[in-house]
Amino acid sequence: MTRVRLVLDGFLRSPRDGALFFQKTGAELQKYPWAELKRSEERLPAWPKRDGPPPGARLMAAADMKLGGAEEEPSRRSGPVGSWESELASVQHSLKFVLKLKDEFVCPICGGVVLNPHQSSCGHIYCSHCLQSLLERSSPCSAVCPVDGAVITLAEVFQDNCCKREISSLEVYCTNSPACSSVLTLQCLQEHLRSCQYEQLQCSNPGCRTVLQRRYLQDHLSSTCPHRMEPCPHCHAPHQLSRIKDHEQSSCPEVEVSCPNRCSQKVRRHLLAEHSSVCPEVQTDCFYKKYGCSVQDKRAEVKLHEDAAVHQHMLLVLRSNVKLEKQIEGLQGDLLLRQQEIQEESFLVGGLERELRPLVHQSSRHEQIVSAAQRSLSREKELLSRIQLEVQEVSGGFVRGLDLDQMRSSLDAVIQQVSAAEALRDHLGTLEKNIKRHSGLLDLHTAQLEHNKEHLRELEATCFDGRLIWKIQDFKKKKEAESRGQQPCLSSVPFHTGRCGYKMAAKAYLNGDGEGRGSHLSLYIVLMPGDFDPLLPWPFRQTVSLSLLDQSGAANHWTFSFRPDPASNSFQRPAADAVSNVASGFSRFISFSQLEAPQKAVYIKDDTLFVKVKVDMTGLEDI
Repeated sequence: MTRVRLVLDGFLRSPRDGALFFQKTGAELQKYPWAELKRSEERLPAWPKRDGPPPGARLMAAADMKLGGAEEEPSRRSGPVGSWESELASVQHSLKFVLKLKDEFVCPICGGVVLNPHQSSCGHIYCSHCLQSLLERSSPCSAVCPVDGAVITLAEVFQDNCCKREISSLEVYCTNSPACSSVLTLQCLQEHLRSCQYEQLQCSNPGCRTVLQRRYLQDHLSSTCPHRMEPCPHCHAPHQLSRIKDHEQSSCPEVEVSCPNRCSQKVRRHLLAEHSSVCPEVQTDCFYKKYGCSVQDKRAEVKLHEDAAVHQHMLLVLRSNVKLEKQIEGLQGDLLLRQQEIQEESFLVGGLERELRPLVHQSSRHEQIVSAAQRSLSREKELLSRIQLEVQEVSGGFVRGLDLDQMRSSLDAVIQQVSAAEALRDHLGTLEKNIKRHSGLLDLHTAQLEHNKEHLRELEATCFDGRLIWKIQDFKKKKEAESRGQQPCLSSVPFHTGRCGYKMAAKAYLNGDGEGRGSHLSLYIVLMPGDFDPLLPWPFRQTVSLSLLDQSGAANHWTFSFRPDPASNSFQRPAADAVSNVASGFSRFISFSQLEAPQKAVYIKDDTLFVKVKVDMTGLEDI
């Protein structure tokens, strides 16, 4: 079946036979088996598309007709520009055809053979790229045919595949004729040029600009090119032939060179540093310089000096040993003093701990004593008020002639009661000072105990294989607290990529952070200052995977990975005085709907979820 295009309005003229194609029915079209019309939509591939048909565009319809009982082969249908046509554009005007090229196959714009022909409404055919350039240079509706001046519109241009088949089958001489006598079709020319022995090619060796025929190229590359690669006769490393002498004179490690210290030996260049450690002409110090010998001369002379001055050197060694013994004795004395101080401080700490234990128990009792003393003080104040009243009464009674002895006894009783009240007040002040001092010691020991417990928990949970399994309990309670702003985020215990590796931790925002706030769980990774940071490569470049573990047993874990950005400050070496770098990860790691009601997994079970962090250890070496 051959696919034939019907023109529904107007007619189209062909430049090859001048025939007019009018609107026909299917039966009438069987009279014209050679007719082949194309859709107006089959335009140049790079031209701009429009949302709808342009004004005045011809409507095309397709009809399947049996012509000759055979279906057109797919290779003969219209398609994109062939690679052989685009490759021939550079030699388009220098082609030599076996038969004279027909005028209709010459592009009116460039004057060369038409490549990828397209036909306009005036019936002339052009190269695809020539027609496209003409339309781009002209304003809309102002592009004209250079042959008859007819206006060329984009809507009336179509690809002429019939003409394309005829042109592609034209026979041409090889562009390297008369040296090459090959005759082949136009579409096969470029394939032939890829293997033509007479094709001019430039040498591929860096720095060589020689151009020669393909048949001589291999011999040139391997034998005659001055820029070819040859092995150095000493180190066998490949170098350009023109640079081998420079390589031997300046950098070849296997070439024997004279010693720079002007000794009689010749040494391989890469062994010069090793030779300098034994060269007899090198200036060196006497071996016993550290003991006080000041001789400095060539190594051979120094060796003779060392052999001749053994007695003097032994005396220097003995003096040095005496000094060292005295220093050792002094250091041992200092060490004993330090040990005694440490032992005394240990005893003091033990005593403080022993004192602290009863003080903890006495603290509540002291509080009771203080409250009782305060109550007693208030009673003493009341008693003192009554005594003052009695004194006033006694004074009045004395004036009235009361008994003097009775007044004296009453006054003595009042003085004793006042003295007892003052003693009780002093005792109360002492008790308050003791309570404050013991409370301070108790707070200090409690803080140290909590620090030790936290450090112990961190050590127990620390991993050194670049992996972390983080168990987050009380999920709902912590999420609600975070939504109220009481707990901004959760942090895991630190973990490491090795005993001497990077230190890092995971962070989780249960109510979301940034773009995921209120809708997603956010997970991050953060680098922390470590003890071995000066020995590690920076910035941190290892791939990190964050996973939410499935607790159903189906292993449908929710995982995302990322490779650190070397330019980000989050992956540079953390400052020693900082807590950590800025966290980096996923603000929208998983939505709440997928987290709390997944289809084939269980991420929250017993109000607990598990987060896994895995660092790709590829390329990391132990220090």
